[in-house]
Amino acid sequence: MGTASPARAGSPPTELIQVDGLRLRVSVEGRGRPLLLLNGIGASLELLEPFRRALPDTETIVIDVPGAGRSEATRLPRRLSGFARIVIRALDVLGYRAVDVLGVSWGGALAQEVALRYPRRVRKLVLAATTPGWIGVPGHPRALWALATPRRYYSRSYFEQVAPMLYGGAARTNPRLLEEHGHLRFIRPPSVRGYLWQLMAIWGWSSLPWLHLVDRPTLVLSADDDPIAPLVNAKMIASRLPGARLHVVAGGGHLFIMTHVAEVAPLVERFLEG
Repeated sequence: MGTASPARAGSPPTELIQVDGLRLRVSVEGRGRPLLLLNGIGASLELLEPFRRALPDTETIVIDVPGAGRSEATRLPRRLSGFARIVIRALDVLGYRAVDVLGVSWGGALAQEVALRYPRRVRKLVLAATTPGWIGVPGHPRALWALATPRRYYSRSYFEQVAPMLYGGAARTNPRLLEEHGHLRFIRPPSVRGYLWQLMAIWGWSSLPWLHLVDRPTLVLSADDDPIAPLVNAKMIASRLPGARLHVVAGGGHLFIMTHVAEVAPLVERFLEG
């Protein structure tokens, strides 16, 4: 299947697989109903580790998309549909036919694309801190400007400077957050080309014209203080998806998957099992 990668102390077990000529890093942990986790822009699978540990009854599958973590970037840019194909091919290599899918931020857009193009591969859908794309309500201009560069993955001082403005919620109110979770993003920073390709993949993309065609049971998660993906976007997504329900994390910011894990993880597991 692939080659195992050496793990740092406390880090998730990983392996490298070949997908369409690309070397991708993946991690499978736990036992139970399989859940594919798709991370935010530039983020490696390490950043999802606190959330994964809070899902005791779920088998989690995380893929470093091309250019993130230890996965190779594609030679040329691809649209979001191209990333969706790579994700599905990775599931083929790993031996999964149908899975639940949870996407965070940029990964939430990718999860929507996967559900549209490969409906038989998706059981249930969880969309967290994400957007319907171009037709949605944009985030705060300063936050979007900070997202235009991967600098926060390379410079700890820059990350600490922009995090409160960029992520909102607990990043503003709990200074310990930067110490508890900030170090995870520096373990495997994205390549500059990989980050740029992810930005280009979502440029001009929108799911609103076709979201009504996605008929999978969906839980939409959002926070009331998210400078990147304002709450109104989650309401728009939930209103367009047949049978979707919305949960708002009070006092949460864009990183509520990590900062409010005690609230969010049990909610996700109940939804997947229900």
